Amino acid sequence: MGDNITVRFESDRAYVTLNRPGKHNGLSLEMLRDLVAAAREVAAHRGTRVVILSGNGPSFSSGLDIAAATRDPLAIVREFLPRPWRGTNTFQEACWAWRRLDVPVIAAVHGRCYGGGLQLALAADFRIAEPTAEFSVMEGAHGLIPDMSGAATLSQLIGIDQALLLTMTADPVDAAYAEKIGLVTAVAEDPLAAAEAMADRVTARDPRAVAAAKRLFDSSWHRRSRATFAAERAAQIPLLLRKALGGRG
Repeated sequence: MGDNITVRFESDRAYVTLNRPGKHNGLSLEMLRDLVAAAREVAAHRGTRVVILSGNGPSFSSGLDIAAATRDPLAIVREFLPRPWRGTNTFQEACWAWRRLDVPVIAAVHGRCYGGGLQLALAADFRIAEPTAEFSVMEGAHGLIPDMSGAATLSQLIGIDQALLLTMTADPVDAAYAEKIGLVTAVAEDPLAAAEAMADRVTARDPRAVAAAKRLFDSSWHRRSRATFAAERAAQIPLLLRKALGGRG
């Protein structure tokens, strides 16, 4: 795993940090692979009761680093192919891997939380945002749709009208509005401190009951996520091809 994702274990907690501050934690293909690896590392670490996910520098994440990712089109194709045993590709698994964990994941969000960064935050079980944080389904600004598990998580959190409006306009919204529509769990001046306080509350309960609650809700809330992932890919492929052809077709 590279230096752009750091994992630190302390007591009963795992601290996972996006660490590409000079690029507002823009997600490269390497970072997506590292996020999958980080989730596996956390899953294998005994004694972890909660994960706190955050970003180093001025932002949580500005989303997919398109310039870096498109330097290797063949790599994008490889990472876009789904794993038959998971039902996700690398883009989707970088986010959904955190839902697969038996322990709760809390995202502490500040600065920009755009595109793929937003989809990563939405894959956490809880999101605590700084008042000045901004959220955007930024894919729409590039002629694309959210395809990193965002369709599954948005449908669990907010109404379809709000999800469509955010996706079709790609407009940034502030933390207060995001909290109002259910995109974030809470707003706090110090999201990391608030995440720690929430972690204290969760870890005070029986870990087996906490894990069972997460599994139960994730398996029964709305439609099956695997079907949603397939729908995401089917909708995105013609949009990507059109962009590759320079807007023709």
